[in-house]
Amino acid sequence: MADLLFDISDIDMDGCFLTPDQVAEHNPQRGDMRHLDHVIYMDENASKAVGVKMVHEDEFWVPGHIPGRPLLPAVLMIEAAAQLSSILYQFRTKETAFLGFTRCDKAVFRGQVVPGDKLLLLSKEHKFQRRRFSCDAQGVVGDKVVFEVKITGMQL
Repeated sequence: MADLLFDISDIDMDGCFLTPDQVAEHNPQRGDMRHLDHVIYMDENASKAVGVKMVHEDEFWVPGHIPGRPLLPAVLMIEAAAQLSSILYQFRTKETAFLGFTRCDKAVFRGQVVPGDKLLLLSKEHKFQRRRFSCDAQGVVGDKVVFEVKITGMQL
């Protein structure tokens, strides 16, 4: 397995730092574009977090991406990580801001994500400024890192 961004062995994976309703208070995505179900953990400095996206059979992409063998599109994996990263930024700044994503770098996909999977998301602050941030992020299914990416965003 590729190295994780940070040690998660002491994190209670059944814990809940932010409920789905609390996630909605911070992120504007709704309906089919909401790809972060809840946040399990955030450190006290708001520099790293663990979130969850449950992948369901009834998601909009399942019938067409790939018929008979549905695979979660890579762009939606990145979107899920971006949604978690934006929550890190908002907790760090202590304000709920509208954020846009300006870059996606170093994306590597190492595995498949399918309906029924629990996609664990890790985000770790890379660089923080008052209006701009970047995070390293990973997605994990079971004990396998399925993707890695660097995400940059800013207040709009």
